[in-house]
Amino acid sequence: MEIYQYLISNSFFFLSTVFLFSLLVGSFLNVVICRLPIMLKREWKSDCLGFLAEELEDKELQTKYSNTEDKTPFNLSVPRSRCPSCGHQISALENIPVISWLFLRGKCSQCGAAISIRYPLIELTTALLSVLVAWNFGVQWFSLAAIILTWALIVLTVIDFDTQLLPDNITLPFLWLGILLSLTGISPISLTDSVIGAIAGYMVLWTVYQLFKLVTGKEGMGFGDFKLLALLGAWLGWQALPMILLLSALVGSIVGISLILLLGRDKNIPIPFGPYLAAAGFIALLWGDQIKQAYFTYMGL
Repeated sequence: MEIYQYLISNSFFFLSTVFLFSLLVGSFLNVVICRLPIMLKREWKSDCLGFLAEELEDKELQTKYSNTEDKTPFNLSVPRSRCPSCGHQISALENIPVISWLFLRGKCSQCGAAISIRYPLIELTTALLSVLVAWNFGVQWFSLAAIILTWALIVLTVIDFDTQLLPDNITLPFLWLGILLSLTGISPISLTDSVIGAIAGYMVLWTVYQLFKLVTGKEGMGFGDFKLLALLGAWLGWQALPMILLLSALVGSIVGISLILLLGRDKNIPIPFGPYLAAAGFIALLWGDQIKQAYFTYMGL
């Protein structure tokens, strides 16, 4: 209780603590972004090969599968982070968020190969967005939940941008977490609005997908987008869905048209929709009520 009162009375300490801890979390998010898609693809490959060998009852194929299966441990903690150019293991001092990258001048300490600026940018973005959430909601349990949601949205955004995947390992647990927060009263969203938001979020994009496929014969988006919007509906309620869809479609259209006109991007190359959904959901999380109020005021309602 004393800690709670101290955090309320000392906002600078509260926000500084969130910033520093989120920097460390940002470093872990880099690991998740890099390794989770590889882990999923290895798992899918193993499942497919194993199923094919059993289905065909092919002893030779089963032996080949057993010999080619990569049994080297690979998860979020093993193996240790290494330089992709020379294999140098990253030490603890070389893994301090942002500071190590600046101290090393963005290069490997052994071979001098460039280290992508994306790593410190993700760490810094994680910290800044977490502080923004903490400042907006203050010292309460939902503030912690919203910060954790922000971390998940960052991971989903970058993974979808890189691979056009939105892993169920993240979207589904966070969907259920949003409903659980409403059930326990931690979330300001009622349980009814949360459940309807999850259902409506999935069904809206699923319907759009089916109609687009019926008309064009093509798949306009992936099933991961349905689950991401369902997640946002569970956290923010069904009332936030129109705003999220409008914002994400608007930003996505602007970015997509700009890539085609300015950079000559092939219009047939799919553009991931998840990052725009995540960005719109984050905006609705922080400023949804203000945006709706501004709209109603503008319309004279």
